[in-house]
Amino acid sequence: MAILVIEDDLKTGDYLKKGLRESGYAVDLARNGTDGLHMALEQNYDLVVLDVMLPGRDGWQVMSALRNKRDLPVIFLTARDHVDDRIRGLQLGADDYLVKPFSFTELVLRIRTLLRRGVARDTETLQVADLQLDHLRHKVMRQGVNIVLTNKEFMLLHLLIKRQGEPLSRSVIASEVWDMNFDSDTNVVDVAVKRLRAKIDAPFEKKLIHTVRSIGYMFSENP
Repeated sequence: MAILVIEDDLKTGDYLKKGLRESGYAVDLARNGTDGLHMALEQNYDLVVLDVMLPGRDGWQVMSALRNKRDLPVIFLTARDHVDDRIRGLQLGADDYLVKPFSFTELVLRIRTLLRRGVARDTETLQVADLQLDHLRHKVMRQGVNIVLTNKEFMLLHLLIKRQGEPLSRSVIASEVWDMNFDSDTNVVDVAVKRLRAKIDAPFEKKLIHTVRSIGYMFSENP
């Protein structure tokens, strides 16, 4: 498994590179956001560990640009510990967010969890109306058109399809997809659903994701 660390602090970057290599991973290190983004787009990594405060492009810019081009797990590792920063990172498409100072053991466990999710997929193909989700190949198609989703968007769609016809609250969605407790002041779920709708519903006449007033969302062929 290959990991890209994008970290400008010399001591932290070297520590992560050495520790992750000793944990059995192939590791590359970028010292700024511009180089990190280029490496992430040009080479085949299984996961990215990304700082926020970077020279060149900051972590927010790297995350946004990366999600427009590639779908691979990303963990923010940063000293920015405000809840708004965590929410912003998740909204941009990050899979996890760990605050410095951090436990290296916890970081490795989170990395293993994300990488395990990436390979331990169901063998089934799910279909609702004209939409197909292939969990094994991590592929979504509608009316023969391939739809590219981020990892979190795919997890969200899979959850909605698996429980189609059932209204799911925002707290259930947040717990299942982001492994976090839902805060009523947080709009992570709404933003993610909006992005998912733009990809799987907006280009097509029949809408499959429905808002259930005062509850959350439901996936169904019928309004």
